[in-house]
Amino acid sequence: MQLESLRSSSLASVLAQELERVVLGGEIGPGTRLNENQLAVRFGVSRGPIREALRALEGAGLVESVPNRGVFVRRLSVREVRELYDVRAALFGLAGRLMAERATPDEIQRLRGLIQAMEAATETRNFEAHYPLNLEFHGAIVDGSGNRTLAHQYRAFVRKLSLFRARSLVQGGGLAVSNREHREMFSAIEARDASWAHEAHWRHVSAAKDRLLAVVRAELQMAGGEEASENRPERREFKHTQPGGATHGIET
Repeated sequence: MQLESLRSSSLASVLAQELERVVLGGEIGPGTRLNENQLAVRFGVSRGPIREALRALEGAGLVESVPNRGVFVRRLSVREVRELYDVRAALFGLAGRLMAERATPDEIQRLRGLIQAMEAATETRNFEAHYPLNLEFHGAIVDGSGNRTLAHQYRAFVRKLSLFRARSLVQGGGLAVSNREHREMFSAIEARDASWAHEAHWRHVSAAKDRLLAVVRAELQMAGGEEASENRPERREFKHTQPGGATHGIET
């Protein structure tokens, strides 16, 4: 019985990871009901492990259980996104400070290479190449902080923010501005200036929040929405569509 319990727990963990990938990848959009029977057929398992996997995703804030209706992929309101960005900015500011204090030459060289690669991708308008580089750059700083609790919490916020998608974030020179902010963050780390690094990293995420909210407000106005709809996630889903049709989450 213990062996069977372990197998079931391990299977549920694997299923939770796969469901998270599907949800955050945009295959299953916000507000979509997750049918246990359909998921069981899709993954070739019984409903038990699926149910456990969904509970794990609910604990991570990616899905929500509605009494008498089922489990749904969460829709984030603009207000929730604003609050998540504020906390993420605080964590990233601390990550920048800590990395400036402890970064190794190899870590600094890695950041330099990532910045150069992102700038090259921006110059050639290769948005598909820029996105994973951007994720890796932020991840390298968070891991480089040496604080595993910070890294875990930061990534949890980023995963939750990936549920909220917005168009046109890469337009209007947005990537070029973001790259300049990345360059300042790197300069502060390279200079071992902890205070400067803290300020630059906090300001980067705060500015990213402002850029996102500006896009959202513009889309609400185009759709005839009102400011009050920021608190009503059921009204709209914002999708971040890159040239070429790809859709990505938020990390800039």
